[in-house]
Amino acid sequence: MENENIRIVLVGTQHPGNIGSAARAMKTMGLSALHLVAPERFPDPEAVALAAGADDLLAAAPVQPDLDAALAGCRLVVGTSARRRTVPLPELSPREAARQLVAAAAEGPVALLFGRERTGLENEELQRCHASVCIPTHPGFSSLNIAAAVQVLAYELRLAVLEAAGGELPSGRPVPGPGADAEPPATADELERFFGHLGQTLDEIDFHKGRAPEMVMARLRRLFLRAAMDTREVKILRGILSEAQRMARLARGPGA
Repeated sequence: MENENIRIVLVGTQHPGNIGSAARAMKTMGLSALHLVAPERFPDPEAVALAAGADDLLAAAPVQPDLDAALAGCRLVVGTSARRRTVPLPELSPREAARQLVAAAAEGPVALLFGRERTGLENEELQRCHASVCIPTHPGFSSLNIAAAVQVLAYELRLAVLEAAGGELPSGRPVPGPGADAEPPATADELERFFGHLGQTLDEIDFHKGRAPEMVMARLRRLFLRAAMDTREVKILRGILSEAQRMARLARGPGA
């Protein structure tokens, strides 16, 4: 069972063989939406060789210069990470991450991000995510090849898809459905425009008082991502920000 709404996004992949192996791992579990962000070498014969029959996924995979296009329209974004960060993300198990991704995919595109072989996802990239997922490897040898990580999580997604098709998620809870008057969840690009507007407004009202805004914005991202806002809620908040900007301009006076 293929699910085009579940995007597997490889960010900054350094070895083309890992791209091919990841495509093979996806295809064995019924996934087909591979997205590549700034790969170092692609297309490449090594990727095709290691795809072992999944070269159709490679041929269809869009190659993007940054995350914006890869996440366009996504309702839920989960990033893989083995490291704890300064601003922590909600951390999901592979099974719970798969459950949430499959449930959200019923409403629109979702994304599961994998980072670079040596360094993983950067903090700025993880800040684009609603949550992180960590594969519980053995602490004595935790190094996991990117294609192996894709295989583990693709397997969990496969289980979640099969159980959702039977009316239940892996936890045994019924598949949630939107209410008749429910607004669609805000997409990743809508949220990025909101965060840009929020940062601009905080600058205009001199909220930071000369202090570095990065940490405040990172924590505000976590707060609003946890809220799982819908499109209408984002519009309301942006309306509030626009009014705050208008009042700030009035307070500064003409020519300020």
